[in-house]
Amino acid sequence: MPVVANSIKFGTDGWRGVIGEEFTFERLALVAPVAAKVLYDTYFSTVGSRTIIVGYDRRFMAEDFARAVADTVTAIGFDVLLSETYAPTPAYSWAAKQLNALGALVITASHNPGIYLGLKVKGSFGGSVPPEVTKEIEAQLSVGVPLAATPGKQEKFDPWPSYTQALEGKVDIAKLRQAIASGKLTLFADVMHGAAAGGLAKLLGNQVKEINSERDPLFGGGAPEPLPKYLSKLFEVIKTHRDTDKSGLTVGLVFDGDCDRIAAVDGEANFLSSQVLIPILIDHLTLRRGFSGEIVKTVSGSDLMPLVAALHNLPVFETAVGYKYIADRMLVAEVLLGGEESGGIGYGSHIPERDALLSALYVLEAIVESGLDLGEYYRQLQKQTGFTSAYDRIDLPLASMEVRSRLLQQLQTQPLTEIASLAVIDCQTIDGYKYRLADKSWLMIRFSGTEPVLRLYCEAPTIEQVHQTLAWAKQWAE
Repeated sequence: MPVVANSIKFGTDGWRGVIGEEFTFERLALVAPVAAKVLYDTYFSTVGSRTIIVGYDRRFMAEDFARAVADTVTAIGFDVLLSETYAPTPAYSWAAKQLNALGALVITASHNPGIYLGLKVKGSFGGSVPPEVTKEIEAQLSVGVPLAATPGKQEKFDPWPSYTQALEGKVDIAKLRQAIASGKLTLFADVMHGAAAGGLAKLLGNQVKEINSERDPLFGGGAPEPLPKYLSKLFEVIKTHRDTDKSGLTVGLVFDGDCDRIAAVDGEANFLSSQVLIPILIDHLTLRRGFSGEIVKTVSGSDLMPLVAALHNLPVFETAVGYKYIADRMLVAEVLLGGEESGGIGYGSHIPERDALLSALYVLEAIVESGLDLGEYYRQLQKQTGFTSAYDRIDLPLASMEVRSRLLQQLQTQPLTEIASLAVIDCQTIDGYKYRLADKSWLMIRFSGTEPVLRLYCEAPTIEQVHQTLAWAKQWAE
Protein backbone atom coordinates (compact mmCIF):
# COMPACT_ATOMS: atom_id res chain seq x y z
CA MET A 1 0.00 0.00 0.00
CA PRO A 2 1.52 3.40 -0.95
CA VAL A 3 2.45 5.86 1.77
CA VAL A 4 -0.19 8.59 2.16
CA ALA A 5 1.80 11.71 3.06
CA ASN A 6 -1.16 13.81 4.19
CA SER A 7 -2.11 11.21 6.82
CA ILE A 8 1.15 11.80 8.75
CA LYS A 9 0.46 14.46 11.37
CA PHE A 10 2.62 15.88 14.17
CA GLY A 11 0.98 16.34 17.58
CA THR A 12 2.08 18.33 20.62
CA ASP A 13 5.53 16.69 20.58
CA GLY A 14 6.25 14.65 17.50
CA TRP A 15 4.57 12.15 15.19
CA ARG A 16 3.28 8.93 16.80
CA GLY A 17 1.40 5.88 15.63
CA VAL A 18 0.70 2.21 16.20
CA ILE A 19 3.71 0.11 15.15
CA GLY A 20 3.01 -1.73 11.90
CA GLU A 21 -0.06 0.38 11.12
CA GLU A 22 0.64 4.13 11.17
CA PHE A 23 4.29 3.83 12.23
CA THR A 24 6.21 1.78 9.66
CA PHE A 25 9.68 1.72 8.08
CA GLU A 26 8.16 2.94 4.81
CA ARG A 27 6.52 5.96 6.44
CA LEU A 28 9.61 6.74 8.52
CA ALA A 29 11.73 6.66 5.34
CA LEU A 30 9.43 9.39 4.00
CA VAL A 31 9.35 11.56 7.14
CA ALA A 32 12.99 11.43 8.33
CA PRO A 33 14.67 12.94 5.22
CA VAL A 34 12.08 15.71 5.05
CA ALA A 35 12.56 16.45 8.77
CA ALA A 36 16.35 16.61 8.22
CA LYS A 37 15.94 19.00 5.26
CA VAL A 38 13.58 21.28 7.24
CA LEU A 39 16.06 21.31 10.16
CA TYR A 40 18.74 22.36 7.65
CA ASP A 41 16.52 25.08 6.14
CA THR A 42 15.67 26.38 9.61
CA TYR A 43 18.95 26.18 11.56
CA PHE A 44 21.90 25.98 9.13
CA SER A 45 22.33 29.76 9.05
CA THR A 46 22.73 29.67 12.85
CA VAL A 47 24.99 26.63 13.33
CA GLY A 48 26.73 26.19 9.95
CA SER A 49 26.61 22.41 10.42
CA ARG A 50 25.22 19.50 8.37
CA THR A 51 25.12 17.08 11.32
CA ILE A 52 21.93 15.45 12.63
CA ILE A 53 21.75 13.54 15.94
CA VAL A 54 19.72 10.30 15.78
CA GLY A 55 18.65 8.61 19.02
CA TYR A 56 16.10 6.21 20.48
CA ASP A 57 14.45 4.86 23.64
CA ARG A 58 13.81 1.22 24.70
CA ARG A 59 10.61 0.51 22.77
CA PHE A 60 10.04 -2.41 20.41
CA MET A 61 12.62 -2.26 17.57
CA ALA A 62 13.49 1.35 18.46
CA GLU A 63 17.17 0.84 17.58
CA ASP A 64 16.19 -0.66 14.20
CA PHE A 65 13.96 2.31 13.37
CA ALA A 66 16.77 4.68 14.47
CA ARG A 67 19.21 2.91 12.13
CA ALA A 68 16.71 3.32 9.30
CA VAL A 69 16.47 7.06 10.07
CA ALA A 70 20.27 7.35 10.06
CA ASP A 71 20.51 5.57 6.70
CA THR A 72 17.85 7.67 4.97
CA VAL A 73 19.31 10.92 6.34
CA THR A 74 22.89 10.11 5.24
CA ALA A 75 21.53 9.09 1.82
CA ILE A 76 20.39 12.69 1.19
CA GLY A 77 23.81 14.10 2.12
CA PHE A 78 23.69 14.85 5.84
CA ASP A 79 26.21 13.64 8.43
CA VAL A 80 24.68 11.57 11.23
CA LEU A 81 25.74 10.88 14.80
CA LEU A 82 23.79 7.72 15.66
CA SER A 83 23.43 6.80 19.32
CA GLU A 84 25.08 3.51 20.24
CA THR A 85 22.58 2.97 23.07
CA TYR A 86 19.18 4.11 24.34
CA ALA A 87 19.12 7.38 26.30
CA PRO A 88 16.65 9.97 27.63
CA THR A 89 15.19 12.28 24.99
CA PRO A 90 16.67 15.33 26.79
CA ALA A 91 20.14 13.75 26.40
CA TYR A 92 19.69 14.01 22.61
CA SER A 93 18.42 17.58 22.90
CA TRP A 94 21.53 18.37 24.97
CA ALA A 95 23.73 16.67 22.35
CA ALA A 96 22.17 18.71 19.55
CA LYS A 97 23.07 21.96 21.29
CA GLN A 98 26.41 20.88 22.73
CA LEU A 99 27.68 19.35 19.47
CA ASN A 100 26.44 22.27 17.33
CA ALA A 101 24.18 20.00 15.27
CA LEU A 102 21.19 21.02 13.15
CA GLY A 103 19.00 19.11 15.60
CA ALA A 104 18.01 15.62 16.68
CA LEU A 105 15.60 12.97 15.40
CA VAL A 106 14.54 10.75 18.29
CA ILE A 107 12.66 7.46 17.98
CA THR A 108 10.28 7.42 20.95
CA ALA A 109 6.59 7.41 21.82
CA SER A 110 7.22 8.95 25.25
CA HIS A 111 4.49 7.84 27.69
CA ASN A 112 2.17 6.07 25.20
CA PRO A 113 1.37 2.34 25.54
CA GLY A 114 3.77 -0.22 24.05
CA ILE A 115 1.98 -0.60 20.71
CA TYR A 116 3.08 2.95 19.77
CA LEU A 117 6.29 4.39 18.41
CA GLY A 118 7.06 7.85 17.15
CA LEU A 119 9.53 10.49 16.05
CA LYS A 120 10.39 13.62 18.01
CA VAL A 121 12.15 16.46 16.21
CA LYS A 122 14.53 18.64 18.23
CA GLY A 123 16.14 21.91 17.10
CA SER A 124 19.76 23.05 17.25
CA PHE A 125 18.96 25.11 20.37
CA GLY A 126 18.26 21.97 22.43
CA GLY A 127 14.48 21.71 22.52
CA SER A 128 11.39 20.69 20.55
CA VAL A 129 11.00 22.52 17.26
CA PRO A 130 8.12 25.03 17.17
CA PRO A 131 4.78 24.19 15.44
CA GLU A 132 5.72 26.12 12.29
CA VAL A 133 8.65 23.72 11.76
CA THR A 134 6.51 20.57 12.10
CA LYS A 135 3.89 22.17 9.81
CA GLU A 136 6.64 22.70 7.23
CA ILE A 137 7.67 19.04 7.55
CA GLU A 138 4.05 18.00 6.91
CA ALA A 139 3.83 20.38 3.94
CA GLN A 140 6.96 18.97 2.27
CA LEU A 141 6.09 15.28 2.72
CA SER A 142 4.36 15.11 -0.66
CA VAL A 143 7.47 16.53 -2.37
CA GLY A 144 10.13 14.37 -0.71
CA VAL A 145 13.92 14.85 -0.83
CA PRO A 146 16.21 13.60 -3.64
CA LEU A 147 19.19 11.36 -2.90
CA ALA A 148 22.56 13.13 -2.75
CA ALA A 149 25.33 12.52 -5.27
CA THR A 150 27.63 12.06 -2.27
CA PRO A 151 26.08 10.52 0.88
CA GLY A 152 26.90 11.95 4.28
CA LYS A 153 29.05 10.28 6.94
CA GLN A 154 27.58 8.15 9.72
CA GLU A 155 29.27 7.71 13.11
CA LYS A 156 28.22 6.19 16.44
CA PHE A 157 28.33 8.15 19.70
CA ASP A 158 27.45 7.62 23.37
CA PRO A 159 25.08 10.40 24.52
CA TRP A 160 25.38 9.64 28.25
CA PRO A 161 28.81 10.98 29.40
CA SER A 162 28.45 14.59 28.24
CA TYR A 163 24.83 14.71 29.41
CA THR A 164 25.44 13.32 32.91
CA GLN A 165 28.49 15.57 33.32
CA ALA A 166 26.30 18.58 32.53
CA LEU A 167 23.68 17.48 35.08
CA GLU A 168 26.26 16.84 37.81
CA GLY A 169 27.40 20.44 37.50
CA LYS A 170 23.89 21.74 38.30
CA VAL A 171 23.73 20.41 41.88
CA ASP A 172 25.97 19.59 44.85
CA ILE A 173 26.39 16.04 43.59
CA ALA A 174 28.84 15.07 46.36
CA LYS A 175 26.27 16.01 49.02
CA LEU A 176 23.59 13.90 47.32
CA ARG A 177 25.90 10.90 46.96
CA GLN A 178 26.93 11.20 50.62
CA ALA A 179 23.30 11.41 51.79
CA ILE A 180 22.48 8.17 49.97
CA ALA A 181 25.71 6.37 50.98
CA SER A 182 25.23 7.29 54.66
CA GLY A 183 21.61 6.15 54.79
CA LYS A 184 20.35 9.69 55.42
CA LEU A 185 18.29 9.28 52.23
CA THR A 186 16.87 6.10 50.70
CA LEU A 187 16.13 6.55 47.02
CA PHE A 188 13.84 4.34 44.96
CA ALA A 189 13.58 4.99 41.21
CA ASP A 190 10.81 3.54 39.06
CA VAL A 191 12.14 3.83 35.52
CA MET A 192 9.02 2.14 34.09
CA HIS A 193 11.13 -0.08 31.77
CA GLY A 194 12.14 3.08 29.92
CA ALA A 195 15.12 5.20 28.92
CA ALA A 196 15.81 6.46 32.46
CA ALA A 197 17.17 3.00 33.35
CA GLY A 198 20.63 3.32 34.86
CA GLY A 199 20.53 7.12 34.76
CA LEU A 200 20.43 7.90 38.47
CA ALA A 201 23.01 5.17 39.17
CA LYS A 202 25.37 6.89 36.71
CA LEU A 203 24.86 10.15 38.60
CA LEU A 204 24.57 8.98 42.23
CA GLY A 205 26.09 5.51 42.48
CA ASN A 206 24.80 1.97 42.74
CA GLN A 207 22.91 2.46 46.01
CA VAL A 208 19.97 3.84 44.04
CA LYS A 209 17.23 1.20 44.33
CA GLU A 210 15.89 0.95 40.79
CA ILE A 211 12.71 -0.95 39.95
CA ASN A 212 11.21 -1.96 36.60
CA SER A 213 14.73 -1.70 35.16
CA GLU A 214 14.53 -4.47 32.60
CA ARG A 215 13.57 -3.72 29.02
CA ASP A 216 9.91 -4.61 28.47
CA PRO A 217 8.38 -3.24 25.25
CA LEU A 218 4.90 -4.00 26.68
CA PHE A 219 5.58 -2.00 29.88
CA GLY A 220 4.06 -4.63 32.14
CA GLY A 221 0.79 -4.40 30.24
CA GLY A 222 0.33 -0.70 31.07
CA ALA A 223 2.00 2.44 29.80
CA PRO A 224 5.24 4.17 30.91
CA GLU A 225 3.35 7.16 32.25
CA PRO A 226 3.99 8.46 35.78
CA LEU A 227 0.44 7.97 37.07
CA PRO A 228 -0.65 6.16 40.28
CA LYS A 229 -2.44 3.37 38.39
CA TYR A 230 0.89 2.17 36.98
CA LEU A 231 2.92 2.45 40.20
CA SER A 232 1.65 -0.39 42.42
CA LYS A 233 5.13 -1.92 42.69
CA LEU A 234 6.71 1.37 43.82
CA PHE A 235 3.96 2.00 46.40
CA GLU A 236 4.50 -1.51 47.73
CA VAL A 237 8.30 -1.26 48.12
CA ILE A 238 8.07 2.16 49.81
CA LYS A 239 5.41 0.94 52.26
CA THR A 240 7.53 -2.12 53.07
CA HIS A 241 10.60 0.07 53.59
CA ARG A 242 8.63 2.50 55.76
CA ASP A 243 7.40 -0.35 57.97
CA THR A 244 10.84 -1.91 58.40
CA ASP A 245 13.23 1.07 58.46
CA LYS A 246 12.24 4.24 60.31
CA SER A 247 15.65 5.95 59.95
CA GLY A 248 16.38 8.67 57.42
CA LEU A 249 14.30 10.11 54.61
CA THR A 250 12.72 8.08 51.83
CA VAL A 251 11.60 9.07 48.36
CA GLY A 252 10.50 7.35 45.17
CA LEU A 253 11.07 9.06 41.82
CA VAL A 254 9.15 8.06 38.70
CA PHE A 255 10.20 8.59 35.08
CA ASP A 256 8.18 8.19 31.91
CA GLY A 257 9.26 6.13 28.90
CA ASP A 258 11.73 8.62 27.41
CA CYS A 259 12.65 10.32 30.69
CA ASP A 260 11.32 13.80 30.07
CA ARG A 261 8.49 13.61 32.65
CA ILE A 262 8.72 13.07 36.39
CA ALA A 263 6.52 12.33 39.40
CA ALA A 264 7.36 11.28 42.95
CA VAL A 265 6.17 9.23 45.90
CA ASP A 266 6.91 10.54 49.41
CA GLY A 267 8.06 8.57 52.44
CA GLU A 268 4.43 7.83 53.40
CA ALA A 269 3.77 6.34 49.94
CA ASN A 270 1.67 9.30 48.74
CA PHE A 271 1.78 10.08 45.01
CA LEU A 272 3.06 13.57 44.16
CA SER A 273 2.51 14.87 40.64
CA SER A 274 4.34 17.83 39.16
CA GLN A 275 1.48 19.98 40.52
CA VAL A 276 3.18 19.32 43.88
CA LEU A 277 6.81 19.12 42.74
CA ILE A 278 6.87 22.43 40.84
CA PRO A 279 5.98 24.59 43.91
CA ILE A 280 8.65 22.70 45.91
CA LEU A 281 11.22 23.28 43.16
CA ILE A 282 10.36 26.99 42.89
CA ASP A 283 10.89 27.36 46.63
CA HIS A 284 14.11 25.33 46.75
CA LEU A 285 15.79 26.94 43.75
CA THR A 286 15.10 30.49 44.95
CA LEU A 287 15.69 29.91 48.66
CA ARG A 288 18.82 27.73 48.55
CA ARG A 289 20.29 28.22 45.08
CA GLY A 290 19.52 31.93 44.76
CA PHE A 291 17.94 31.51 41.32
CA SER A 292 15.62 34.15 39.92
CA GLY A 293 13.58 34.64 36.77
CA GLU A 294 10.13 34.03 35.43
CA ILE A 295 7.98 31.02 36.35
CA VAL A 296 6.27 29.66 33.23
CA LYS A 297 3.21 27.47 33.83
CA THR A 298 0.54 26.05 31.59
CA VAL A 299 -3.09 27.03 32.10
CA SER A 300 -3.71 23.59 33.69
CA GLY A 301 -1.10 24.17 36.42
CA SER A 302 -2.00 24.41 40.11
CA ASP A 303 -2.84 27.77 41.68
CA LEU A 304 -0.16 27.00 44.29
CA MET A 305 2.54 27.71 41.69
CA PRO A 306 1.88 31.48 41.38
CA LEU A 307 1.34 31.72 45.15
CA VAL A 308 4.79 30.24 45.87
CA ALA A 309 6.26 32.42 43.12
CA ALA A 310 4.73 35.44 44.88
CA LEU A 311 6.49 34.45 48.14
CA HIS A 312 9.77 35.03 46.29
CA ASN A 313 8.62 38.01 44.18
CA LEU A 314 8.91 36.05 40.94
CA PRO A 315 6.86 36.93 37.85
CA VAL A 316 4.56 34.26 36.35
CA PHE A 317 3.79 33.69 32.67
CA GLU A 318 0.94 31.38 31.62
CA THR A 319 0.75 29.40 28.37
CA ALA A 320 -1.47 26.91 26.57
CA VAL A 321 -1.02 23.21 27.43
CA GLY A 322 2.07 21.68 25.80
CA TYR A 323 5.73 22.02 26.67
CA LYS A 324 6.52 23.59 23.28
CA TYR A 325 4.79 26.78 24.48
CA ILE A 326 6.95 26.83 27.61
CA ALA A 327 10.06 26.24 25.48
CA ASP A 328 9.10 29.15 23.20
CA ARG A 329 8.94 31.42 26.23
CA MET A 330 12.29 30.11 27.53
CA LEU A 331 13.93 31.23 24.28
CA VAL A 332 12.87 34.88 24.69
CA ALA A 333 12.69 35.51 28.47
CA GLU A 334 14.83 34.96 31.56
CA VAL A 335 13.11 31.89 32.98
CA LEU A 336 13.86 30.15 36.25
CA LEU A 337 11.59 27.17 35.66
CA GLY A 338 8.87 26.12 33.25
CA GLY A 339 6.53 23.25 34.04
CA GLU A 340 3.35 21.47 32.99
CA GLU A 341 0.88 19.42 35.03
CA SER A 342 1.70 16.22 33.14
CA GLY A 343 5.24 16.07 34.55
CA GLY A 344 7.44 18.01 32.15
CA ILE A 345 9.73 20.53 33.90
CA GLY A 346 12.64 22.49 32.40
CA TYR A 347 15.10 25.12 33.62
CA GLY A 348 16.46 28.36 32.20
CA SER A 349 19.94 27.41 33.38
CA HIS A 350 19.93 24.26 31.19
CA ILE A 351 18.22 23.81 27.78
CA PRO A 352 14.64 24.77 26.77
CA GLU A 353 13.55 21.18 27.23
CA ARG A 354 11.78 19.20 29.95
CA ASP A 355 14.35 17.04 31.69
CA ALA A 356 13.27 14.48 34.29
CA LEU A 357 16.78 13.50 35.46
CA LEU A 358 17.72 17.12 36.19
CA SER A 359 14.37 17.57 37.97
CA ALA A 360 15.16 14.43 39.99
CA LEU A 361 18.49 15.90 41.14
CA TYR A 362 16.86 19.19 42.15
CA VAL A 363 14.08 17.34 44.04
CA LEU A 364 16.69 15.25 45.88
CA GLU A 365 18.66 18.38 46.71
CA ALA A 366 15.48 19.98 48.11
CA ILE A 367 14.96 16.96 50.38
CA VAL A 368 18.58 16.69 51.55
CA GLU A 369 19.09 20.41 52.18
CA SER A 370 15.72 21.00 53.86
CA GLY A 371 15.78 17.73 55.83
CA LEU A 372 12.08 17.37 55.02
CA ASP A 373 10.08 14.52 53.54
CA LEU A 374 8.55 15.72 50.25
CA GLY A 375 5.02 15.48 51.65
CA GLU A 376 6.00 17.59 54.66
CA TYR A 377 7.70 20.16 52.42
CA TYR A 378 4.48 20.46 50.40
CA ARG A 379 2.35 20.91 53.54
CA GLN A 380 4.69 23.68 54.73
CA LEU A 381 4.22 25.55 51.45
CA GLN A 382 0.44 25.18 51.74
CA LYS A 383 0.66 26.64 55.25
CA GLN A 384 2.91 29.52 54.12
CA THR A 385 0.58 30.49 51.29
CA GLY A 386 -2.67 29.73 53.13
CA PHE A 387 -3.73 27.63 50.15
CA THR A 388 -4.75 23.97 50.36
CA SER A 389 -6.07 22.07 47.39
CA ALA A 390 -6.44 18.72 45.66
CA TYR A 391 -6.18 18.00 41.95
CA ASP A 392 -7.14 15.33 39.44
CA ARG A 393 -7.60 14.89 35.71
CA ILE A 394 -9.54 12.40 33.60
CA ASP A 395 -9.39 11.72 29.87
CA LEU A 396 -12.85 10.88 28.58
CA PRO A 397 -13.13 8.98 25.25
CA LEU A 398 -15.92 10.36 23.05
CA ALA A 399 -17.97 8.32 20.60
CA SER A 400 -16.68 10.19 17.53
CA MET A 401 -15.14 13.43 16.23
CA GLU A 402 -18.73 14.51 15.48
CA VAL A 403 -19.55 14.33 19.21
CA ARG A 404 -16.40 16.36 19.87
CA SER A 405 -17.58 19.04 17.39
CA ARG A 406 -21.05 19.14 18.94
CA LEU A 407 -19.71 19.62 22.49
CA LEU A 408 -17.30 22.31 21.31
CA GLN A 409 -20.11 24.18 19.57
CA GLN A 410 -22.21 23.90 22.72
CA LEU A 411 -19.45 25.50 24.83
CA GLN A 412 -19.13 28.32 22.29
CA THR A 413 -22.85 29.05 21.89
CA GLN A 414 -24.24 28.14 25.33
CA PRO A 415 -21.63 29.31 27.88
CA LEU A 416 -21.71 27.49 31.22
CA THR A 417 -22.86 29.73 34.07
CA GLU A 418 -23.01 27.07 36.78
CA ILE A 419 -20.94 23.92 37.39
CA ALA A 420 -21.73 21.34 40.07
CA SER A 421 -24.07 23.86 41.79
CA LEU A 422 -21.34 26.53 41.89
CA ALA A 423 -21.49 29.81 40.00
CA VAL A 424 -18.95 30.39 37.23
CA ILE A 425 -16.96 33.54 38.09
CA ASP A 426 -14.65 33.64 35.08
CA CYS A 427 -13.72 31.67 31.95
CA GLN A 428 -10.23 31.57 30.40
CA THR A 429 -9.85 30.42 26.80
CA ILE A 430 -6.05 30.28 26.37
CA ASP A 431 -6.46 26.57 25.70
CA GLY A 432 -9.89 24.98 25.97
CA TYR A 433 -12.24 26.42 28.60
CA LYS A 434 -11.05 27.01 32.16
CA TYR A 435 -13.91 27.93 34.51
CA ARG A 436 -13.16 29.56 37.85
CA LEU A 437 -15.90 28.81 40.37
CA ALA A 438 -17.32 30.57 43.43
CA ASP A 439 -15.34 28.50 45.95
CA LYS A 440 -11.99 29.31 44.22
CA SER A 441 -11.91 25.89 42.58
CA TRP A 442 -11.58 25.51 38.80
CA LEU A 443 -12.62 23.10 36.07
CA MET A 444 -10.90 22.98 32.71
CA ILE A 445 -12.46 21.36 29.64
CA ARG A 446 -10.07 20.74 26.78
CA PHE A 447 -10.37 18.67 23.61
CA SER A 448 -7.63 16.57 22.06
CA GLY A 449 -6.74 17.99 18.65
CA THR A 450 -6.17 14.63 16.99
CA GLU A 451 -8.63 12.14 18.52
CA PRO A 452 -12.15 12.06 20.04
CA VAL A 453 -10.98 12.57 23.63
CA LEU A 454 -12.14 15.14 26.17
CA ARG A 455 -9.61 16.12 28.84
CA LEU A 456 -11.10 17.27 32.16
CA TYR A 457 -8.92 18.95 34.81
CA CYS A 458 -9.99 20.13 38.27
CA GLU A 459 -8.43 21.74 41.33
CA ALA A 460 -10.59 22.27 44.43
CA PRO A 461 -10.18 22.61 48.23
CA THR A 462 -10.75 18.86 48.80
CA ILE A 463 -10.37 15.68 46.74
CA GLU A 464 -14.10 14.98 47.31
CA GLN A 465 -14.98 18.27 45.59
CA VAL A 466 -12.57 17.48 42.78
CA HIS A 467 -14.27 14.15 42.16
CA GLN A 468 -17.76 15.70 42.38
CA THR A 469 -16.85 18.38 39.84
CA LEU A 470 -15.23 15.88 37.45
CA ALA A 471 -18.28 13.61 37.78
CA TRP A 472 -20.50 16.58 36.89
CA ALA A 473 -18.33 17.38 33.86
CA LYS A 474 -18.37 13.76 32.73
CA GLN A 475 -22.17 13.67 33.00
CA TRP A 476 -22.42 16.95 31.07
CA ALA A 477 -20.27 15.53 28.26
CA GLU A 478 -22.17 12.26 28.06
